[in-house]
Amino acid sequence: MRKQSSESSAVDGLMKPVITMVIAQIAYAATSIFYKVAADSGMNLKILVAYRLMFSSAIIVPLALILERNSRPKLTLVVLFQAFLCGLFGGSLSENLFIEGLVLTSPTFVAATANLIPAVTFIMAISFRLEKLALGSHAGKAKLVGTVVGIGGAMIFTFFKGPEFSIWSTHVDLLRGHQAATSPSSSSSHRSTGGHLLGSFLALGSVVSYAMWLIVQAKMSKRYPCHYSSTALLSVMGSIQSVAFALCVERDWSQWKLGWNIKLFTAAYGGIMTSGMVVVLISWCVRKRGPLFVSVFTPLSLVMVAIASSLLLSEKLSLGSVFGGILIVCGLYMVLWGQSKEMKTINNVTDDQDRQHPAAARLQDSQIIQVVATTRSVDTNTSCENNNTTNVGSI
Repeated sequence: MRKQSSESSAVDGLMKPVITMVIAQIAYAATSIFYKVAADSGMNLKILVAYRLMFSSAIIVPLALILERNSRPKLTLVVLFQAFLCGLFGGSLSENLFIEGLVLTSPTFVAATANLIPAVTFIMAISFRLEKLALGSHAGKAKLVGTVVGIGGAMIFTFFKGPEFSIWSTHVDLLRGHQAATSPSSSSSHRSTGGHLLGSFLALGSVVSYAMWLIVQAKMSKRYPCHYSSTALLSVMGSIQSVAFALCVERDWSQWKLGWNIKLFTAAYGGIMTSGMVVVLISWCVRKRGPLFVSVFTPLSLVMVAIASSLLLSEKLSLGSVFGGILIVCGLYMVLWGQSKEMKTINNVTDDQDRQHPAAARLQDSQIIQVVATTRSVDTNTSCENNNTTNVGSI
């Protein structure tokens, strides 16, 4: 009975992070759609990154001050430095590198390199001893093979096209009525061989930056386990960095005007949902299951973006996208199976230790009770002596 309860608790403990990460990827997929519409309307994407992090700071900072006012640990210099790195790697640097790589190469190439996040995170997590390879166990093999299968599916999803088809026609096209953007962020006329090579390095740098954020976030969560406060620090640091960068690059103040249009909606949604609440959820998942668990859900957003683009942007699906999507889901399932097996193993070991050493556990509890009782008796004797001294002094 106890073994069944431990297994059910392990499954419940795994399902909550899974549902959380699926919700996060849905939010990321919606952000990608809005990014595309905003870029097509002519918005400067560097300014969009700055506004996105500013909106996130405006929402998350008050929530952190209210919800974690009594549980927030002391803010040290080490935590501030980690927050600066999180704002750099997870906010300003990764987003701007992604955009610059998109300008110098192509959206297809950047999407392909973004699917390397699980592999890069896996290597970094092993290097920083946040994950164990454990190839001798079935769980370790499943995690490794699942990561490789997911990356392979993402590559097939991106590069292999095949016959094209539509799911169904919704007669909805969000890009209809927008003119193509003339800003450098959407122009392909400046691409060259040297620019393509530079863009390749920038896109790869974006992948490394995002993976590095997951590693630093895992370290920060141990020292500062307040998800709203850590997200608020990330947003503030990232907004300062991104605003400074955008001001250095874009001097035309007319580009900073938003108005009541898709530009404002994209910046507000990206800041409140993606850079705000979703980062809170990811911080919680990183603390519960580690950076590798979070990274393996990244290719899942490709499938969601493809479906949403087909329904809302009149884009067609291809045979390669369907086959790659199936491999992504299979790889994700293998990693989750490995995680659940590891959790069950840990719970079984804990239960076996409790069954093998019940007397030691009872002895430890009795010793704790004895120490508490002794402490109370000493405090009582001390207070009595103080009362007697006070009475003698008064006499």
